[in-house]
Amino acid sequence: MTAGFRILSRGRKVSPEAVERFRALPVANVSDVMSRMTAGGPRLRPMHGGGVLAGPAFTIKTRPGDNLMVHKALAIAEPGDVLVVDAGGDLTNAIIGELMLAQMVRRRFAGIVINGAIRDSAAIRGQDFPVFAAGVTHRGPYKDGPGEINVPVAIDGMVIEPGDLVLGDDDGLLCVPFAEVETVHAAAAAKSAAEAKQMANIQAGTHDASWVDATLRRLGCEGLT
Repeated sequence: MTAGFRILSRGRKVSPEAVERFRALPVANVSDVMSRMTAGGPRLRPMHGGGVLAGPAFTIKTRPGDNLMVHKALAIAEPGDVLVVDAGGDLTNAIIGELMLAQMVRRRFAGIVINGAIRDSAAIRGQDFPVFAAGVTHRGPYKDGPGEINVPVAIDGMVIEPGDLVLGDDDGLLCVPFAEVETVHAAAAAKSAAEAKQMANIQAGTHDASWVDATLRRLGCEGLT
């Protein structure tokens, strides 16, 4: 087996039930309970018309501007998967366009994340299949390889292993490690419930902001009244 040009099997992935439990939670809340230490970087933005990304990672690592292994992934990934493509962040050549998108929709994937560029952006923006990418270019891809399927990848320091949970909304992308899914969900659900209560207090005029002055006093702020 040649490192850099290989196809591996995925040993585990998060369950459909776990994916659905996360779908209603804001990515920001999940990020908060993960100590705000994990993120896919500000360049990766939603390119589709609207809709939440949630599903197990099917990872692809390819050389910049080449989508040979992405085409292979279209044939072997499973319904509900999120294709996570590490193309090095290069924006010179697009990794996918409208035709590949149609294949992903037909295969009932949950979405795609590309650390690289797309093209046919108007067509992608006109539908709700989740597509996150770093940019847009009209220049098409090469199809020569090399590349790897189902290996760990890293995007702006966020490590994604095959089968991890990948989430995305208008605030950006987040990966929840496979072993931490249940713990993170419990904490994020509690965070969302607390924020809903806080919003109700704001709307009722009963919001308690006394913590602000308490923090300023603790930090020794001068001129506090």
